[in-house]
Amino acid sequence: MPTYSAPDGTPLAYRVLGEKDGDPVVCVPGGPTDSRYLGDLGGLSGHRRLAVPDLRGTGRSATPEDPASYRCDRLVDDIEALRVHLGLDRIDLLGHSAGANIATRYAARHPHRLRRLALIGPGTRAVGLDITGESRRQVARLRKNEPWFPAAFAALEAITEGTGTDWDAISPFCYGRWDAAAQRHHTGSRPTNMEAVTRFGEEGAFDPPATRAALTDVTAPVLLLTGEFDLNSPPEVVAECAELFPDARLVVQPEAGHYPWLDDPERFVTVAADFLTRP
Repeated sequence: MPTYSAPDGTPLAYRVLGEKDGDPVVCVPGGPTDSRYLGDLGGLSGHRRLAVPDLRGTGRSATPEDPASYRCDRLVDDIEALRVHLGLDRIDLLGHSAGANIATRYAARHPHRLRRLALIGPGTRAVGLDITGESRRQVARLRKNEPWFPAAFAALEAITEGTGTDWDAISPFCYGRWDAAAQRHHTGSRPTNMEAVTRFGEEGAFDPPATRAALTDVTAPVLLLTGEFDLNSPPEVVAECAELFPDARLVVQPEAGHYPWLDDPERFVTVAADFLTRP
């Protein structure tokens, strides 16, 4: 895997997928966890080359000397260093889940370096949009006819009320189909560096008022795509996020969860490739 150096000297790895000519789309994973869970985003690499970094302390990237550098705001510097390493004047940037917080903060800090921004199943902590327990329940109830629903919904209620911590039990809600492929993906996408996870959002990582104000200067087109069934990024919350950008389009993918490129690759790629290949 190719590597580059972060501003603090930490060696960081990234993958390049796809044979298409032209500048790559920089794809920021969530978690923070090994970026391999993104795969090739359902075949998006057949339309655009993808540059997929492993965030510091995950995958094949090195563990930093300063654990405070796991914070979301500090990770923005790593993405900017990757842009410079790739020799790009401006980038097409895609962020998934927690990685969308990094991408959003990048857009706020470096709007002149952004050509397009795609936020997939986006986390919204960077802009201060909280997801209420009732929002999650409304989305969860769409799955009430699934055989696993009673146990998963009971676990969700306990987590929402602060009396439970069985996150694995609510995993079926993350996928449009809780089949063997989804279960394998879930197992393979779990974070292994829990310090990176806990420090990602610690004090100082986010400044929602400043970020929201800065986003008014983002002139690049923005795509926000979330799944109809996505508990992590409910459509109503993602719609609020879309309103913060001057030029944003919201797409809700039917019968998809938090990983829409797995639930319906063709539908996902049609939307994402159309956005990312526009002149």
